[in-house]
Amino acid sequence: MKSVKNGRDGRTRIIEGALRRFSQDGVSATTLASLREESGVSVGSFYHHFASKEHVFGVLYAEILDAYQREFLAELVRHDDARAGIEAIVAFHMRWAGEHPERARLLISERPPRKQEPGGAEVAEARRAFFRQVSDWWRPHMKNGHLQPVHATMCYVLWLGPSQEMCRLWFAGAHTPTDEEIKGLGEAAWQSLRQRGEQ
Repeated sequence: MKSVKNGRDGRTRIIEGALRRFSQDGVSATTLASLREESGVSVGSFYHHFASKEHVFGVLYAEILDAYQREFLAELVRHDDARAGIEAIVAFHMRWAGEHPERARLLISERPPRKQEPGGAEVAEARRAFFRQVSDWWRPHMKNGHLQPVHATMCYVLWLGPSQEMCRLWFAGAHTPTDEEIKGLGEAAWQSLRQRGEQ
C-alpha cells in the first residue's frame, strides 16, 4: 500500500530523506530520529523497511554506486580510442557530480560499507564486476602500447584522483570548476596513464 504523501512508498521516502540528511550532515551525525522526520514515516514503517541507520546507508550507497558505475561503463565503451576514453570519463565524472551533487558527495565523503556491514557484500561484488569490465576495455589498449599496465587502485588514483579533489573543493564551495579546467583534468589523466611514446 503506497503512502498518500506524494504517492511514494515508505522505503522510497526513507531512501530519499536519507540522501538529503547524509549528504548535508554526514552519516555519523545523522540520527534515526532525523531520518524518520525527514522522510515523514512512523517508527513502525521505518523498521518495516530497514533494521538500522547503517542498513539505510548500505542500501543507499550500493544503489548510488551501481547507478554511477553503469553510466561510467556506458560512456567508456562508446570510445574505441584510448585517449578519447580516458578524457571522456573525466568529463563524465565531473558532469555526473554536477548533476547529482548529493549522490556524488556521499560517494566521495563516506567510507563504503565493509563486507560484514549492510550493503557491503553488494558493494564489493559490484566493484569486482565493474573493474572486470573496465579491464576488458583497458587490456587491448595496453597490449597495443597505448595505456600503461597499472593495478586497479593506481588506475583509479591516476585517472580520477584529481577530479575527486576538484569535486571536494566544488562541494565545499571553495571553487567551481570551469570547462577549461575539466578539460585540463582529462588531459592530465591521459598523460598519467598513457604509455611513454604515446602523444
